[in-house]
Amino acid sequence: MWGHVERVHPDGGAVAAAIRSAARLARPSVPPVPNYKLSMSVPEWLQAIQTYMKMLHYLTNGQPSVERFPISFKTHFSGNYFHHVVLGIYCNGRYGSLGMSRRSDLMDKPLTYRTLSDLIFEFEDSYKKYLHSVKKVKIGLYVPHEPHSFQPIEWKQLVLNVSKMMRTEVRKELEKFARDMRMKILKPSSAHSPMKDRSRGKSLSPRRRQASPQRRACRRDKSPAVVDKKGDLATLNEVGYQLRI
Repeated sequence: MWGHVERVHPDGGAVAAAIRSAARLARPSVPPVPNYKLSMSVPEWLQAIQTYMKMLHYLTNGQPSVERFPISFKTHFSGNYFHHVVLGIYCNGRYGSLGMSRRSDLMDKPLTYRTLSDLIFEFEDSYKKYLHSVKKVKIGLYVPHEPHSFQPIEWKQLVLNVSKMMRTEVRKELEKFARDMRMKILKPSSAHSPMKDRSRGKSLSPRRRQASPQRRACRRDKSPAVVDKKGDLATLNEVGYQLRI
């Protein structure tokens, strides 16, 4: 923002410096990042993270021009798989992200990327620095700005098996999805059918005689995922997670 002021204002950087150094302006409060302790249980740690997110909600929730959507990565390293979620940001024709990570280049990205694919490829290149290979990328829909909305967060409207795709294919799918999101023509899965009537991988239409073709490397996953670990879900529901950042 300040760089834009320096470019368009006649007085350039002098105006930006005068405003930013003004003593009379109140400094925005920044909540402290929660510290993990070995004595904390998983629900306690997740509750601390959710409390931190609620304290940050004023950053974007009250700004309708700032769109937020979840981006998740599945990576492989040393025989193990890892999952990481960041908050994608779209504003004024630029993409960026907010997140939490031990690596500075795997969380916050500035609003400088012209396309969604540029942002995703930047993350992929950052993972390569730590010898992680990205296997899947999942992108959800825009998170509502209504703080009391009961609409569930759509975590994976688009699922890409990027390890089996060329970058040109990935870019094509991402740009089509980003265009549809900007035009607000994509709807959450809950708007198509009740959650209890539909499960992942099952169709409500009559069965076809011929076997369905093999799934493509990339797909839009419009049905909610079935949670197999009932015990884990019950534990998480004790603190009631539903972030509105």
